[in-house]
Amino acid sequence: MSPNNSSIKTVISNTVIFAALVLLFSNATAQSPRQSSYPQFSGIYPHLAYYNNEGECGTGAVVPWADRLWVISYGPHLPFGSTDKLYEISPQLGKKIRPESIGGTPANRMIHRESNQLFIGPYAINAAGEVRTIPYTQAPGRYTGLARALNNPQNNLLLATMEEGFYELDVHNLHTKLLYEDGNIKLKNANKTSNNSSSSLLPGAHGKGLYSGQGVMVYSNNGESGDKALKQFDIESGVLAEWNGQDWKLIRRNQFVEVTGPGGIYGNKNPATDPIWVTGWDHKSVLLGVRDAGKWTFFRLPKASHSYDGAHGWNTEWPRIRDVGTTGKPDYLMTMHGMFWHFPASFTSIHSAGIRPRSAYLKVIGDFTRWQDGLVFGCDDSAQKEFLNKRKAKGNIEGPGQSNSNLWFTSVQLPDQLGPNTAQGAVWLSEKIEANVSSEPFLFAGWKKRMAWIQNAGKEDVKFTFEVDRHGKGKWENLRTVLVEAGKSTNISFQSTETGEWIKVKSDKNTTATVNFNYMDGTRFVTQSSPIFNGLASIRRDEYTGGLLYALGDNRRKLGVLAGDFSKEKFKEVGYYELDSAMNLNRREDGKMADFIRSKFEMSKDAISVDEASVLVVDDAGRRWRLPKGNENFTKKNTSASMRICREVATERDLMNAHGTFYELPAENADGFAKIRPVASHSLSVHDYASYRGLLVMTGLEKESPTNEHIITSADGKAKVWAGTIDDLWKLGKPTGQGGPWKNSFVTANMKSDPYLIGFYDKKSLKISHKSKQTITFTIEIEPIGHGPWMVFKKVEIKPNETFEYTFASDFQARWIRFSSNKNCEATTWLTYQ
Repeated sequence: MSPNNSSIKTVISNTVIFAALVLLFSNATAQSPRQSSYPQFSGIYPHLAYYNNEGECGTGAVVPWADRLWVISYGPHLPFGSTDKLYEISPQLGKKIRPESIGGTPANRMIHRESNQLFIGPYAINAAGEVRTIPYTQAPGRYTGLARALNNPQNNLLLATMEEGFYELDVHNLHTKLLYEDGNIKLKNANKTSNNSSSSLLPGAHGKGLYSGQGVMVYSNNGESGDKALKQFDIESGVLAEWNGQDWKLIRRNQFVEVTGPGGIYGNKNPATDPIWVTGWDHKSVLLGVRDAGKWTFFRLPKASHSYDGAHGWNTEWPRIRDVGTTGKPDYLMTMHGMFWHFPASFTSIHSAGIRPRSAYLKVIGDFTRWQDGLVFGCDDSAQKEFLNKRKAKGNIEGPGQSNSNLWFTSVQLPDQLGPNTAQGAVWLSEKIEANVSSEPFLFAGWKKRMAWIQNAGKEDVKFTFEVDRHGKGKWENLRTVLVEAGKSTNISFQSTETGEWIKVKSDKNTTATVNFNYMDGTRFVTQSSPIFNGLASIRRDEYTGGLLYALGDNRRKLGVLAGDFSKEKFKEVGYYELDSAMNLNRREDGKMADFIRSKFEMSKDAISVDEASVLVVDDAGRRWRLPKGNENFTKKNTSASMRICREVATERDLMNAHGTFYELPAENADGFAKIRPVASHSLSVHDYASYRGLLVMTGLEKESPTNEHIITSADGKAKVWAGTIDDLWKLGKPTGQGGPWKNSFVTANMKSDPYLIGFYDKKSLKISHKSKQTITFTIEIEPIGHGPWMVFKKVEIKPNETFEYTFASDFQARWIRFSSNKNCEATTWLTYQ
């Protein structure tokens, strides 16, 4: 917890020490607002958490205005209002619930300069902080965007809903003029959360972004209706469209989210000429579009995370591009698919240089802003419903008792300080391409280690020519040409001298091709665990404290802890405790709740299995996946079911803790285990973990724990929890491990092994051996994407009593590896990640 800055000034008079403290706090990850005495953990202030009585409680918008920070929360599908609130946060972090609150599912915000008002959700707030409300009876819908009106923007705004309702809003009297009726009115879907609504106005579903300029209003949606969209992530979905005041024009049929421009939440200063920016994605990569000079141009970027995928569009919340700089010094921050990006303020189709990856994150962020010389992220932390994110790896555990989320206060430097920006994206994915027709430009700058995987699935040899735009000015030049034989694949590594902002590729013949780029960041790997984790029990420890966790419902707004002690893998309860908003851990006599936690949150005994070779997971679709092993003591923990394996701690994705590695695990509807991403490896006996008031809370601590502000201990000393944020896990230690699909395994000729994870690791090496008296040829195949084609990497002949040893190049990056042999044999394929 951060100390009170004013107390520091009072107590410490020595100017040298004071200067050192100022430097220390200025470089800290968590940014403490001035004069705040509230407890905080890694930038999370528990008292600021907000709850509702709905299936989800996300953060729709976060805007500084009238010397306050204004925040709105939202429920999942509530076009006529909900128990969500408008919050007013003081500079000292006092929280006030505004009595004008009417809830709903809002994520819109715009500052109207001429009337000097903030419009946020269904509220208009003047410069004195006075709030007026737009009643949902007047303008129903899930408000998703605001834009300056095409005509008379000094007095009117355009308001869009997620179901394609459109209104013209008078900023003075808040009267609305209906332009297009909201889909919930047409279809009478007042509280539908099981599927997206279809519309006759535009293709796609699940509206997201809105902006205006160059004579048009631009609108995006990122989903699709129908049952198929709830299960498949790679079907046609979403739309980008524009409206000229009379007619609609379809721009592109993909999943789009943010629509904005350099004017941000104020609107463009020069609407006739300023660009309009959009972000989106498909099953291949992230999409970035710009409208300038009356036309659209599109680019592609890699994905750090696939947890945001899903054809329904529910897994994204609201990615943003927002200026978090200072007056006269803009600094645009972009959030997209689990990556913080630097976005250039001058970005156009012919000045496209400067987009750079910053670092990867795990929080689900709905909006963010700069406030009090720091950043504030509004998150979507804990959804009671958990929606489609159910899987057998979690067992039958309940979701949280009540939906809640929180704000995350950080330094302005934090977007550069989290996880490695290793990322992957394709321009073509098992698709038919025409000769001499170039792909869309793909980002090439920002990584030192870059490679491409190329497959030619056609019947003729094909030359693939790579071109680069060195300075982002639309001038292209040849980089290199690669010949790929019919039905074959290859990979190439790009040298540091091969530079450019963007890269694109074309073929000399018609064919079916995959071209995928894998970029690796080795600069942010943490080799030693941060001291913030001191006190969590070692995996080698036989005796330590534990506890099962459950965020209580029924407006109790506390975390239930069924505490106990471990002794030689056996857990003995010591009592039931509750963690409150002030982070006091108090013993309670509540046998009913203790029984509930004991029965509903027991550890799953078959979430994963561990054999001599590796960790084996069989997902809900019956697909088999193998993961590396850590310390062998984890096998005992898994056998005794004394560790939580999988749980949702950020909305609509899971955190998995398997054999000493924490993983980000996308929902099954986003392709699940195929896109699993290792975050950090450890040697800790983490018993349970859960989300509470925006915090990541863990149990499994030493009985005699050291002084650590992240550890909360009950007054009787029998219960302990660790509290921080999910993105603290990047500081735990870089992903490591060892194993493979085979260890002294009987192998049938030409049978493929299970896929084994190789993506996102640093130093990778391989050993292959067998016990046959004959020479065996092993085929090594790589899958660089997660849902792409397998590509032959190497074929190696291994004689009896020999071992093939191979060290992967430092820039090698893919997602999965598998093996096969040309003869029956007993074989071992062993990978070591250091």
